[in-house]
Amino acid sequence: MSTPLLQVQNLSRSYPRVQAVRDLSFAMERGQITGFVGPNGAGKTTTMRIAATLDVPDSGDVLVDGVSVLVEPRAARARIGYMSDQFHPYPNLDVLEYLDFFARAQGLVGRHRLQTVRGVASFCGLLEFAQRPATGLSKGMGQRLHLAKTLLHDPLLLILDEPASGLDPRARIEFRALLKELAAAGKGILISSHILPELGEMCDSVVVLEKGLRVVAGTIAEIQQSVAHEQVVAMRVLGDGELALRFLLTQPFVGEAVRDGQRLHFQFAGDEEALGELLARAIAAGVRPVEFARTEANLEDIFLKTTKGTLQ
Repeated sequence: MSTPLLQVQNLSRSYPRVQAVRDLSFAMERGQITGFVGPNGAGKTTTMRIAATLDVPDSGDVLVDGVSVLVEPRAARARIGYMSDQFHPYPNLDVLEYLDFFARAQGLVGRHRLQTVRGVASFCGLLEFAQRPATGLSKGMGQRLHLAKTLLHDPLLLILDEPASGLDPRARIEFRALLKELAAAGKGILISSHILPELGEMCDSVVVLEKGLRVVAGTIAEIQQSVAHEQVVAMRVLGDGELALRFLLTQPFVGEAVRDGQRLHFQFAGDEEALGELLARAIAAGVRPVEFARTEANLEDIFLKTTKGTLQ
């Protein structure tokens, strides 16, 4: 078996008044986008900073492509692209000058440096802003420049801390498309965000933290199975939604049911045959369903079911 791209091994980190991370372990593969999810203060940024060689744990280790960030930090950094949650461009530099500065800092030289700078700027959609001051970009373009700087040395692993924070919907969609392209090219991406529906659309796997502890980790499908002890069924009806709700609450296998106008969602513990019989009884009782389908737990559902909402 190949070595995972990222291995977090029994990581712990404490500060004077808080245990930020507690015996945390998880792994991710090349080409995988892993969502890093948790309430404020759960330990996400601390873990990311340790993985990026910007902090040192009390115990445990992080391996990037088999290289320890503690034993060989320089070799690990060559494999890592870290994008913090804050972007502070330098004044008096335009976009290409800013990228060229960081390309030089990464040790790129000569024609290769110039080609890399323009290639990364092109990939991130920045060439038409090449001579614009780096401090004069919109929030969305600034985040593209932040990502471009992170890509200059062609890292295997991208660690992105809240990269979509503050972006408008179009900018978030475009940014998400860039990340999917990078994953398709074989890069691993560890990304934190509080915008859970957006993470759910792009991530292959997720790690949920609370109070520094791993609550759940795995692929979205695996976690959906583990948390969905009862399936949720969505139904839309014509006419009286209240009649449909009263009907559902008297039926076997039906748990909690909620109504929003003519749309209803209810928990159902029976099998497919029982679900079919429920639909037949609903029609016979005068309920007129026009949509009736099981739904899978999304990332918001997983987060709410696996965390308690406690902060530290």
